[in-house]
Amino acid sequence: MISRREALKGLALLTGATILTRKNVAGNTFAPESHFSYCLNTSTISGQKVGFLKEFEITAKAGYNGIEIWVRDLEKYVQEGGSLKDLKKYAGDLGLTIENAIGFAQWAVDDENTRKAGMEQLKREMEMLAKIGCKRIAAPPAGATSPPLLDLFKVAERYRKVLELGDQTGVLPQLEIWGSSANLYHISQALFVASATSHPKACILPDVYHMFRGGSPYESLKFMSGSSIEMFHFNDFVSSIPREEQKDSDRVYPGDGAAPFKQIISYLKESGGKKVLSLELFNSEYWKKDALEVAKTGLEKMKLVVAENS
Repeated sequence: MISRREALKGLALLTGATILTRKNVAGNTFAPESHFSYCLNTSTISGQKVGFLKEFEITAKAGYNGIEIWVRDLEKYVQEGGSLKDLKKYAGDLGLTIENAIGFAQWAVDDENTRKAGMEQLKREMEMLAKIGCKRIAAPPAGATSPPLLDLFKVAERYRKVLELGDQTGVLPQLEIWGSSANLYHISQALFVASATSHPKACILPDVYHMFRGGSPYESLKFMSGSSIEMFHFNDFVSSIPREEQKDSDRVYPGDGAAPFKQIISYLKESGGKKVLSLELFNSEYWKKDALEVAKTGLEKMKLVVAENS
């Protein structure tokens, strides 16, 4: 089991760069405007059902730097005869970086057999993602969204093993919070787990909506260094629906809701390091519109939010 001494050591790894960055900010060496790159999570246009390869084309045409795919879509592409080598070249020819993949392997659960299967699944997925040049994979609390509550020290041990798989495959697993989950719903829990691993590559995948849904204060972003957040799921939440009643499908374009983006952008910049802002929406109203139009609108709104709050 990970000791409290190791957990504190990990916290130092996680936050040390933040302290240095804040000194730099005080010394007027603030992050450049190229601090962010822009990515499209294909969930945003999944309702249009344009097809896997077409989603890459639309992402590039809309002007994004990167794309965030879903493992299940990649597996379907391969099952239907698609080549991983060809996909890597296709993305490269379009000028896209495959920044991340969304998967649901059950690595965090208490049941040993389920967890073992989840780790085997993760290994297969990471090996496949490495072949297309995908940099990262999400590691959410899949399978642990209902009680009982997990021991966070044990979750940290399990996440460390996931990180070690990442070391082997070259695909970085990002600890993702789910705001409506019984476990890992709050950013403080993710911070604890990431720090307790004592692994230098431990990192967190936050989300504007999920932080709000789980009651995480955006001030918590100031405790994370640049290397502990590489990606940030960008979206917004509406003020007309109570927090505890909001669903994934209620997310709206950044800037069209009530999220405190001035605060969010400020903390992300101060933390140092380049961040990938990925537009992740599940809005059925947007799915009724042309996919390219939605992708372009989302990018414009993301860039406007950054510009207005920088």
